[in-house]
Amino acid sequence: MNVEQIIKTSKKIPLESRTLIHMTLVHNKVNEQINSALKPFEVSLQQFNVLRILRGQKGQPANLSTLNERMVTKMSNTTRLVDKLLVKGYVSRQICESNRRKVEILITDLGLEVLSQMDKAVSKAENEAVSNLSQTELKTLNTLLDKF
Repeated sequence: MNVEQIIKTSKKIPLESRTLIHMTLVHNKVNEQINSALKPFEVSLQQFNVLRILRGQKGQPANLSTLNERMVTKMSNTTRLVDKLLVKGYVSRQICESNRRKVEILITDLGLEVLSQMDKAVSKAENEAVSNLSQTELKTLNTLLDKF
C-alpha cells in the first residue's frame, strides 16, 4: 500500500511532502509496535528510555537535566516520568550531598531486572518492525537517514 492509499487521497503528492508523510507514518507504526511490547510492563517508551539512560550511568547517579539531554524524544516532563518510575520502585531519588538543589536519580536492582525483560520484548518488536528489510537495505536506509 502506498502513501496516497494510506492517507486516502487521489491527489499527486510532491515527492518532498510524500517522503516526510511516509517517514511520519513509519514512525507512528514503529512507536505503536514498541509501545505494544512495553504495555505488559506498564511503562511508556519515554520511561523505558529513562531506565536505559540510568543503566548506562553504570551506578553513577543522573540528574534531571542529564536525563533530558540524553532522551531520544526531548520533553519537559522528565520529572513526571521519574516520579512514575519511583512509584514502581524502578528508580530511587536523593538530594545531592554537595549541592542540596540537585536531585540525583539511580536505577534500582528491580529497575535493572525489569529493564532486562523489557529489552527482550523491545528487541523482538524492533526486529519485527524491520523484518521486511535486508541488512543491505537497513544500511542504505541508515545512510540516507544520517543525511537528515
